[in-house]
Amino acid sequence: MLFILFGLLFSSSSFGQLNFIKQLQAGKPQHIVIYGTSLSSGDHGEAWMRVLNRTISSQYGDSLLSYSLAGKGGMWSTWGVQHLEDSVIAKKPDAVFIEFGMNDAFLKYNTSVAVARLNLLYMIDRIRLYSDSCDLVLQVMNMPIGKSAGYRPHLDAYYAMYREVAKEKDVFLVDHYANWQKILNQGESVFRQYVPDGLHPNAKGAEEVIAPLILQTLGLKK
Repeated sequence: MLFILFGLLFSSSSFGQLNFIKQLQAGKPQHIVIYGTSLSSGDHGEAWMRVLNRTISSQYGDSLLSYSLAGKGGMWSTWGVQHLEDSVIAKKPDAVFIEFGMNDAFLKYNTSVAVARLNLLYMIDRIRLYSDSCDLVLQVMNMPIGKSAGYRPHLDAYYAMYREVAKEKDVFLVDHYANWQKILNQGESVFRQYVPDGLHPNAKGAEEVIAPLILQTLGLKK
């Protein structure tokens, strides 16, 4: 079953269409950079980005859309700031998806909400300086359970900050949290069908929970 019921989205155009979608419609090649933690890099990021790529390519042609998974597992927003130039700007993106909230909340990194906010604001402002037509999409991801949750006792505050910054900076927000909460409310055993290790959504979670809401945000259908 698909969970696309409760996603939140903010933009200056009153839920208007992203610029890179308009450019695809006009037949212009577009490049997306996905920047964040292990939730959106490596195999985990590929699992949901593959669905987006397949869906978009089916509507606009295989040759128009390309993407880079530029994040890194275990990293947080301070790393994101440090590597923004080589990992994002150098790739000349037409759209950038950002999520670092999960690891900003990791106690070991000792990154306060205030510092995480400054890092996120810097990344937004720097990308806009690179190109004011580059779409920015912030993501609020899933909640962890078990030991992974214990390492992130204040995650809700970091996710709340993402929602606040999306409104303040007038950027799109894809908020997956309520969809994941709906699954978790059915019990831990059900949640682990989608997030086996308590932290990283598997292919089922990527394809049935994450990708559908992103596509909904983009105004596309799977």
